[in-house]
Amino acid sequence: MLRKLLSQLAPIAATPFGGAASPGYKPHADPGANAFYNLLFCDGASAFKGEPDAPPAPWQKALLSMPADVLALQELACDVSLEGRIRYLAFSRLRETGHTVLPKILLGVIAEVPLPGGLDTLAAYREGGVRYINQSEKILVIEKAPRLAPIVDRLFAAAMVEVARIGPWDRPRLAPPARGSIRLSFLVSDGLYFCEGSMPAMRLDATTGPIVGQATELLRAVTAGSA
Repeated sequence: MLRKLLSQLAPIAATPFGGAASPGYKPHADPGANAFYNLLFCDGASAFKGEPDAPPAPWQKALLSMPADVLALQELACDVSLEGRIRYLAFSRLRETGHTVLPKILLGVIAEVPLPGGLDTLAAYREGGVRYINQSEKILVIEKAPRLAPIVDRLFAAAMVEVARIGPWDRPRLAPPARGSIRLSFLVSDGLYFCEGSMPAMRLDATTGPIVGQATELLRAVTAGSA
């Protein structure tokens, strides 16, 4: 039976400004791959502040504003032209400062599958790109590829069915899944959602099966260089 590791809808615990909501996990031997892996989950705004010598972009100024520029953060969160990572970080900062946000706005989908050679991780973001870390630690970054857009849209549509029936996790993000499992994580306006189970169970489940299928289709397109 599919094992759900999810809380019901509950308040998200506040975290210190700019701080990660969980420790930086190290599923890979290469430190660069580990850093890239942790960035996929957008745990804290401070990781997105950019290079020290580069002037911050307007969205970075808003995310890192101190005290929080609530109006600017609300504008970022609601700007559908921005990629999902930026909007998710804005929603997170608003929650951290005690502001209520609209729930159930899906902004990112991440699939993690431990394989014999290491962890495979595929991430897709709303109005953004696709990121992939192969078990061999090869990293692919694809930005707004038109040929991938329909697959990403189908992935989000399938994921939204699951998001609509569960709630956000109210604890720090867990370490990567163990061998034999697949974890599906969802970056949502009101927090991090996820579900986890064995691959056979997840494939057969009425709601997670379509998500696994669309993630598999996206992975094939990404690795085939179809972007």
